Amino acid sequence: MPKARRSNDWGFPRWRSYDSSRETTTVRLCDRHLCEEPGDCPAPKAPNSPDRWMFCQKHAAEYNKGWDYFEGLDKAEKAARTKSEQTENAGYAEASHFGWAGSGDGSRSADEMRALDVLELEADADFAAIKKAYRVKAKAVHPDVKPGDAEAAEEFQKLQVSYEVLKAAEERREWKG
Repeated sequence: MPKARRSNDWGFPRWRSYDSSRETTTVRLCDRHLCEEPGDCPAPKAPNSPDRWMFCQKHAAEYNKGWDYFEGLDKAEKAARTKSEQTENAGYAEASHFGWAGSGDGSRSADEMRALDVLELEADADFAAIKKAYRVKAKAVHPDVKPGDAEAAEEFQKLQVSYEVLKAAEERREWKG
């Protein structure tokens, strides 16, 4: 009579792997044409629809870039909704370092985004582009170029403040990183 073999499933550590099956796992690819990355970020195909696109992180960010959460609300409703969202999500600000890295993906503050709007730049602009845009716009409205023009002086001040906000943010990023 053959001797009984002992199982490898006794005690700790478990000697056999937990997922001992050898069949292939299915990986859903990004729904963006010609993208070979795994599609693990769902995005709605239409408002109030259960159907979803499955994008990679890059294409999900691109898809959501133009999304206006407050579309159709008047100014008062928009302000109230913004305030409630900020108070409800205050805990997430502490853990912002767990988010995706890089500019243009939520790593810029609201002040930085307003400053980029003043300089007419995209959210993913690097500091060299910010510096260039500031210099071009500041030259056009500088008080030495347009003396006595109150509008130009005000625009120059806006540009200066915007540049200072973006410069301070860049310095913080360099200091952290």
